Amino acid sequence: MGDTSFDTIIVGAGPAGYVSAIRCAQLGMKTALVEKNPTLGGTCLNIGCIPSKALLDSSERYFQALHSLDDHGISFKGISLDLAKMLERKDGVVKKLTSGVAQLIKANNITVIRGTATLRLPDVLVETEGGQEVLKAKNIILATGSQPIELPGLEFDGDRVVSSTEALCFSTVPKTLGVVGAGAIGLEMASVWARLGSKVTVIELATQILPGWEPALAKGLQKELEKLGITFLLGHKGKIEKKTKTQVVLALDPSEAQKNLPFERVLVAVGRKPYYDGLGLDINAIALSDRGRLVIDQKYRVYASSEAEDPIPGLYAIGDSVPGPMLAHKAEDEGVAVAEILAGQAGHVNYDGIPGVVYTWPEAAMVGKTEEALKKEGIAYKKGSFALGVNGRALAMGEGAGSVTLLAHEQTDRILGASVWGPWASDLIAEITAVMELKGSAEDLARTVHAHPTLPEAVKEAAMAVHGMSIHGVNRKSR
Repeated sequence: MGDTSFDTIIVGAGPAGYVSAIRCAQLGMKTALVEKNPTLGGTCLNIGCIPSKALLDSSERYFQALHSLDDHGISFKGISLDLAKMLERKDGVVKKLTSGVAQLIKANNITVIRGTATLRLPDVLVETEGGQEVLKAKNIILATGSQPIELPGLEFDGDRVVSSTEALCFSTVPKTLGVVGAGAIGLEMASVWARLGSKVTVIELATQILPGWEPALAKGLQKELEKLGITFLLGHKGKIEKKTKTQVVLALDPSEAQKNLPFERVLVAVGRKPYYDGLGLDINAIALSDRGRLVIDQKYRVYASSEAEDPIPGLYAIGDSVPGPMLAHKAEDEGVAVAEILAGQAGHVNYDGIPGVVYTWPEAAMVGKTEEALKKEGIAYKKGSFALGVNGRALAMGEGAGSVTLLAHEQTDRILGASVWGPWASDLIAEITAVMELKGSAEDLARTVHAHPTLPEAVKEAAMAVHGMSIHGVNRKSR
């Protein structure tokens, strides 16, 4: 290649990396983006957020055609599943978006280097098809993403015991599917294959689905997912008892429910861990925190260890390798923030205002503090809820399951947290997040005019309920 000196080198072209690269370029920095995979976009665009949402949408339409459109006066005959075409559509969506990212990178004059990066501080060594290149830069940003966690006794084999990557590409619908983990990934993949005809069993060590989320939301969503035929075994863990070419038998612990469960395939979806393979942390004497993350400060500068007094000169990290939720939108905002910090601006991410979403149907979303967290922190709060079962638009859609709950500070009325489950919860949470970002109150939401009939009216009613003002709901004491 030509010039090997840059203002900024970014390792990893996922949501954190490519967004940061674009913002760096916008701010006048000569920027290089190093990526080992053939397409840009990282896990999210290629084997995560985007393909899973494409399958979720397609599978929900298929399920509705089979089971729920009769209520709307729409009848079908001879409905059949063309799984190959569904997967082809999913791949087409991915290709369109990854191609779009590549065009954006080119339009911003960012140099893309295909290869595996290893830190040779203060430089970056890249192993490419043509050999090795040593890149120099004033600043290096690590955005290396994450990979699925593999459990002892449930090791991936890429066929019978798989990660979410393989679960996006089954060529046939498994007759039986075991899903270990009832977090967002596990529930979404369970939904896809249950809608398409698989008998799905979800095994979760915690006593509720979506551990760490509001229990009422988790309970309500679980009841709706059970309508898909999904069986939930909570408070259990599993390990492989026996595996053949066509079957995996899981042994449960404790074994009160059933001692052994046979499945055609097993998806292990218990979370993700940062990806550091080949990065050379050890040879650069960079230690990880006790949670396996890089140690950074508020300016995303990397420290050699938790005990180090000063940051490593010119080294930054963002995305899944640093503290915080492993979410694409969190990574993107960090990418913008670190670029602006490098440009001398006040880059910032509000970690109390990062929404989480589960794209099942109905959907679930939350932002800010949970009731449990507020109680632990000794923060006095008020609570307001509104059921979507009395929302006009939800009923017109035939989607009355769900609710909106707001938590507001007892004295200031500032919104501290919210949970939503129901149709398009992923969209409903955005309004609440925006008000929280502006340090707004429940009354601010309650006195904002919302169009009728719309789903967001449920957000307004929940805000009104915080003050006992709900018009269409039931007002109760907040605590």
